[in-house]
Amino acid sequence: MIRISLLVLLVMQTLTAQQLTIAVAANVSYAIEELKGEFLKAHPETKIDIILGSSGKLSAQIQHGAPYGLFMSADMQYPQSLFDRGLAMAPPQVYAQGALALFSVSPRDFTLGLGLLADQEVETIALANPKTAPYGQAAIEAMEDAEVLAIARPKFIFSESISQTLSYALTAVHIGIISKAALYSHRMQAYHEGVHWKEIDIKHYEPIKQGIILLKTSHEEPLYKAFYDFVLSGTGQGILKKYGYII
Repeated sequence: MIRISLLVLLVMQTLTAQQLTIAVAANVSYAIEELKGEFLKAHPETKIDIILGSSGKLSAQIQHGAPYGLFMSADMQYPQSLFDRGLAMAPPQVYAQGALALFSVSPRDFTLGLGLLADQEVETIALANPKTAPYGQAAIEAMEDAEVLAIARPKFIFSESISQTLSYALTAVHIGIISKAALYSHRMQAYHEGVHWKEIDIKHYEPIKQGIILLKTSHEEPLYKAFYDFVLSGTGQGILKKYGYII
């Protein structure tokens, strides 16, 4: 009887467990685990799968039928396009504004700002592919506004996402144009502002408004809406602010 009861209990737990699959822009990879953990405190029976990638690639996957119920993009354009195509429940909402930073594992003269990219000692610059990653688009805009794009362009090493840009900056290039949020991860604590990194002045590019959107598939699982509301709540916004986002 005990074995049968345990088997029934396991079956009931399997049947009642909710499954969420959420598409998340790579720049949020540093904050999403804390967001997920805090949400699970109130919904411990839920299983959440986070799919990370560039916003462009995630958007393309959604258009081709990927079973995501929620999309946290690095901009507003991609989620707005999904809504316009009839793939979302409502227009996207801004959940955070992202910022750019220059980063180097070697100490550099960051008082030069973006002018540092023109330095002869800086031979390689990593940035996210501007065709699919909003942070890459913002990086191009910032360099153009600072009038260093022409000099910097031959040095570019493109990555698939802003998180891969950080990997390149840590291992393979002289400087990376990264998400400021990356600087708040544990592995970045050894690097110091003004020595290894500097935030890029927001005057050089439009604020990176990041959009969250409930996809049509979310109607099958009410907890997608609960996670959506949580991200926009005071608690969710506080977590994002802790990771360097502008709220």
